[in-house]
Amino acid sequence: MTDDRPDQSDGAPFDGALRSGTRPSGTRPSDIQPEAVRLDIFIDPVCPWCHVGKANLARALAARPDHPFRLIWHPFQLNPEMKPGGVDKRAWLEEKFGGKPRVDAMHERLRETARNAGVELDPDRPARLPNTLDAHRLIHWAGIEGRQTQVVDALFHAYWDQGRDIGDAQVLADIGAENGMTREALLRLLASQADADDLAARDRDARHKGVTAVPTFLIAQKYVVPGAQPPEFWDQVITEILAETSRAPAQQNPESQS
Repeated sequence: MTDDRPDQSDGAPFDGALRSGTRPSGTRPSDIQPEAVRLDIFIDPVCPWCHVGKANLARALAARPDHPFRLIWHPFQLNPEMKPGGVDKRAWLEEKFGGKPRVDAMHERLRETARNAGVELDPDRPARLPNTLDAHRLIHWAGIEGRQTQVVDALFHAYWDQGRDIGDAQVLADIGAENGMTREALLRLLASQADADDLAARDRDARHKGVTAVPTFLIAQKYVVPGAQPPEFWDQVITEILAETSRAPAQQNPESQS
């Protein structure tokens, strides 16, 4: 669950270039402005590490209602060549990774890692592994309506906690409707190719600019943070950003202290 302020995402495409760095330490005060700080987040709802990373970020933001972030979610398909109807998740994983024992071991390590991060995760709960382009289209449309983070939360909850097939148009329309969007309009859009080429192009553009795995976070369009970072990391980042922005006016207007 995210903090309870109004959704601050707008679905705006990322148009910068990725730069290295793990936190905004040592930046000039002019690098990060006092207003809302853009936090671009590249995710795929079927990615378990995105689930953990999103939950960690949400916990950190809930604990810091003074945080400056404006969240913007971006598409990155783990399996862009997945057929439209998806596949049986277990069978696909066992074929890809070399059989049931290996997948069992992978899932147990994932459960333990998630548990240590305070996230309950059962990798076997979702029965299907869908093509997620339509889920990303829903996220995009939710951004237009100012509901993006809310719908992202709902998609992860539907897939990882409820095992729903988020590649199914009816399920996606239900998720949208459960979060204030118009079900009939969503079904019409999902039955078309609306924004599909744009979302696929944004995915390719992210890869071209350096995103190789998810989750990937981009702070203030400058600093890249890969992976599912713990809440403590985000708390430190928020503290540093607020300290920088509070010092900026005094440093930019030294006569104000005379």
